Amino acid sequence: MFRKLIDKLKKSPKTIVFTEGTDPRILEAGSRLLAATFLEPILIGKEDEVHAAAEEAGFNIRGATIIDPEKYEEMDAMVQKMVELRKGKMTEEQCRDALLHANYFGTMLVAMGKADCLLGGATYSTADTIRPALQLVKTKPGNKIVSSCFIMVRPGATGENEVLAMADCAVNIKPAEDELVEIAVETAKCARIFGIDPKVAFLSYSTHGSGKGEDVDKMRNACAKAKELMPDVPVDGEMQFDAASSPVVARTKGLTGPVGGHANTFIFPDINAGNIGYKIAQRLGNFDAYGPILLGLNAPINDLSRGCNAFEVYSMAIITAALA
Repeated sequence: MFRKLIDKLKKSPKTIVFTEGTDPRILEAGSRLLAATFLEPILIGKEDEVHAAAEEAGFNIRGATIIDPEKYEEMDAMVQKMVELRKGKMTEEQCRDALLHANYFGTMLVAMGKADCLLGGATYSTADTIRPALQLVKTKPGNKIVSSCFIMVRPGATGENEVLAMADCAVNIKPAEDELVEIAVETAKCARIFGIDPKVAFLSYSTHGSGKGEDVDKMRNACAKAKELMPDVPVDGEMQFDAASSPVVARTKGLTGPVGGHANTFIFPDINAGNIGYKIAQRLGNFDAYGPILLGLNAPINDLSRGCNAFEVYSMAIITAALA
């Protein structure tokens, strides 16, 4: 999967902002990206502190772009652009103060076209990464929410990787019916970028009416709406996970369509189910989990786990840039 993404970036190199420029994990990943030359890192921080942190950790970041918000030559223009984007919700003074923080400053670099994408969250919370993105980069036309998916990868028996998409496991706590539809549409688009030919299953504790309840109705109705919006994508539900993933169980439950038993793009009813589900796949199914990948924004901005390692930073940087 990553070979294809890297080949794509080699043909069209991108720039990526790292909001935590002195973090050793960011510096290690940045050093590796600089050596590879297909993705240019921009490190936010005081230049002497970034270089000192890199030297202490033993990473070569020669050639990296380092930007200190306090010394940024175009700060006045950035402040004015942020005032415009906030549409009266923040004063010029409030915007200038916010832009001294790396999460807002980095997001504005993307909003102004100075960088293609952003990766943060090694020390920031998810909320501190998403909030500036919603305020400044904003959602794509027609989208009402930001959602997320995880790309799950494990080696297959034939040598080809098994790749799945799971959503929403990180952002929307209890999505409404129409929000689930939007999550499904965005996840199917994302799945294609990572080589998945999406077969979308709306998951539930019920398979085609075997169970009753409001949550079942919500998934069934959302599935019907998603089918209308994606006529060329196989979509089915509501269905239980075993019916979605096992051909034997699918046949037992009378599922004859292309999704039952063969689903590779899973839409969970809420964040509880999604978060638990992807972590079960990760820990017991030996899948590598990449994400959360934020969906629905005008530009790729992604969030790291604060417990991430340098390899995860490097991998998520490639994933984020591939979305640009």
